Amino acid sequence: MKHLIALIFGIFTSLTVANASTKPLILIYGDSLSAEYGLKRGAGWVALLQDRLAREGFPHRIMNASISGETTAGGLSRFDAALKKHQPSLVVLQLGANDGLRGLAIGQTRRNLAEMIDRARAQGAAVLLIGIRIPPNYGPDYSRQFDSLFGQLAGEKQVSLVPFLLEGLADNPLMFQADTIHPNEKAQPTMLRNVWGALSASGLLQTAPAALPANGNGSR
Repeated sequence: MKHLIALIFGIFTSLTVANASTKPLILIYGDSLSAEYGLKRGAGWVALLQDRLAREGFPHRIMNASISGETTAGGLSRFDAALKKHQPSLVVLQLGANDGLRGLAIGQTRRNLAEMIDRARAQGAAVLLIGIRIPPNYGPDYSRQFDSLFGQLAGEKQVSLVPFLLEGLADNPLMFQADTIHPNEKAQPTMLRNVWGALSASGLLQTAPAALPANGNGSR
């Protein structure tokens, strides 16, 4: 009897794992804005996205590989390993904020993001690029160039775009933690709406992407 129970349990476990592995996976690849910095576990927009996917009947799983403090250079250095490990059908790329806050060269930030887009698509994953803006105290020229980076890159690479993750809350101090940089728990539903709007409009949740060449042209 014990052997029979063990066999049944083994079969059930194998079927469960196999079923999970066949579901499309969304890789969230970002920084503290996606890593629930300063929030209780499960309160961030990424967790809210998983909840909404389930409510609306989408089969997608989410893997949140975001790291607080991450730059585009750091993200690029571990990107291949993340793609190999998780094999996503969609990469939500939310990096660049820390580059801007550190005043790093915009050209290098752009190249890092472009390289990650190319590598994701070469592995057959679609990409949703999430834009961010920086405070104007970094100088008008730098701020303007940084703010336009994401839209220009999305157009060049023909990937879908969230123009500004913090749209609708950036000017409201009640939506931020004490550091005035990181959104608080009340801000997370707005962040989710910004991302969900782009996901819905782009159709990224409806179809599995085909593999594209590294410099290929996808459909926006």
